[in-house]
Amino acid sequence: MKEYWGLNDPPVERFFKWFSAVLHGDWGYSTTFRQPVLQVIGVRFRTSLALMATAWVFSGVLGFAIGCVMGLFRDSILDRMMKRICLVMCSIPTFWIGLVFLAVFSAILGWFPFGLAVPAGVPADAVTLGQRIHHLILPALTLSFLSFANLALHTREKLVDVYDSDYALFARARGDSDLTILFKHGIRNSLLPAITMQFSSFGELFAGSMFAENIFSYPGLGAATSAAGTGGTDIPLFLGIVLFTSIFIFVGNLIANILYQVVDPQTREGAKK
Repeated sequence: MKEYWGLNDPPVERFFKWFSAVLHGDWGYSTTFRQPVLQVIGVRFRTSLALMATAWVFSGVLGFAIGCVMGLFRDSILDRMMKRICLVMCSIPTFWIGLVFLAVFSAILGWFPFGLAVPAGVPADAVTLGQRIHHLILPALTLSFLSFANLALHTREKLVDVYDSDYALFARARGDSDLTILFKHGIRNSLLPAITMQFSSFGELFAGSMFAENIFSYPGLGAATSAAGTGGTDIPLFLGIVLFTSIFIFVGNLIANILYQVVDPQTREGAKK
């Protein structure tokens, strides 16, 4: 068996053999799912993509909106209350939020199913879009709680800086209200760091998906990662997911840098000052 799997070779030689096979499209064979690694990643990632994309958009919109409200009503009772809530949300682990949501909205209220991406026992071609969305809502809400609080607090601090700036003081002297300053200056200036934070959170999003998918039995890439890592024998799948995740996070950071320069041309190299 050692000779068959190449375990008698030195570790460096085994690594270069594996990496050479990866470059040629052979990512190995998963012993857990009895399928090629690329096929497992492709099927599972399509399922996870809907979950992560929904959570990513929801956390970005909700976090930015809450941050704008906190900045607009800075130092008020509403601001202090929302800031404390966000600080608490930053400290709560994802798996605990998922368990609470599962107990309240599934077990007690019965509004959402207990898990899975589709209803149990229903053929894949008979599953409707509404049923998929119904199964998606609760895991997506759980996953979105991972980053919206941080984004809200960061946006709030950026808006406070905007309101304390000289051009905001000049705008007030001109008769502009805080709401007008928010739409004219605040959103544009706070949007840049929000974009950077949101796209750089791909790593946290993927890590959180492992907890959310395991809690809700959601058959995505996060659940496959847990299965490969806890089993201890499916090394090809685990290495393939690690490599794929690295590419996924790299693309997120690259998009953030590109969008940052598109939104703010002054950040481009060689831009006129």
